[in-house]
Amino acid sequence: MSYISIIGAGSWGTTLSCLLAEKGYDISLWVHERDLCEEMKITRVNRTYLPGVTVPDDVAITNDLSTALRNARYVLNVVPTQYTREIITSAVPYIADGAVIINASKGIEKKTLLTVSSIIREVTSHQVAVLSGPSFALEVVRKLPTAVTLSCQDASTALLLQEIFNTHYFRVYTHDDVLGVELGGALKNVIAIASGICDGLELGHNARAALLTRGLAEIERLGISMGAEEQTFSGLSGLGDLILTCTAHLSRNYTVGKKLGQGMKLNDILAETMSVAEGVATAESAYELSQKYDVQMPIVEQIYMVLYKDKSPALAANDLMNRTLKTEFHG
Repeated sequence: MSYISIIGAGSWGTTLSCLLAEKGYDISLWVHERDLCEEMKITRVNRTYLPGVTVPDDVAITNDLSTALRNARYVLNVVPTQYTREIITSAVPYIADGAVIINASKGIEKKTLLTVSSIIREVTSHQVAVLSGPSFALEVVRKLPTAVTLSCQDASTALLLQEIFNTHYFRVYTHDDVLGVELGGALKNVIAIASGICDGLELGHNARAALLTRGLAEIERLGISMGAEEQTFSGLSGLGDLILTCTAHLSRNYTVGKKLGQGMKLNDILAETMSVAEGVATAESAYELSQKYDVQMPIVEQIYMVLYKDKSPALAANDLMNRTLKTEFHG
């Protein structure tokens, strides 16, 4: 019997399994790749996604969803966004009545343009919360100070989950704006690609500072148009996550952008890594959301053009700098 079941054994899912197991909870970790699962059972190391880190013996590692979810009180989704619908749909028959699902993935589903918690709500009636914020797995697993947001519309559930995840190095705040928290976590990945391009083109620190500031303005405009709270985007899941992802080489999305700026092709970049850069898929969804809600998002538009229309990164940067002049604050 597992008190908490973690679905997805990438770097973040594996890290959270270590954190929660060290707090004394019964944890099961579902690993999608059968070969990796069998290897992890023997070595207790996720060589593919989190090399060098030993997973506690108390974590039950399995490739079987029914085994992973048996009587779990909490289900933590760490599956990449574009696969969440398929995996959670398969998991639903095994999720116990009354279990709470916590989403820790960041992205927007292609075509439906739904955030991850909205995907989960479409396929199950279980209560859903969201864990988000500036949190590189490698730093959390090293127990370096980290602060995140736990968002849930039910205050009592939020407080309970806050206690479950909080440690002396992993500080958890609560918030009730689930949509805003998820949009901040998803859209910052698109701006991170832009930030990487900026550095790949060697445009300088001034350019990157401007990019982050104007990128945050775009995220806020779309979020508010969709019904999110403005203050959410100045918090950990908004500004905090944006700063981290746009300025650190540990960021997969920043790395994709930097290599694009240096002249590599997208397909070649993606072929180099097993990890998912969520911003690539999210850029298309974000662009479509900007059209749907009639929100100006010029940075998102240019990243969409670079990723999906083969536009030169240098030309995209030039076009951003030569747009019609405007006031800084409007609308």
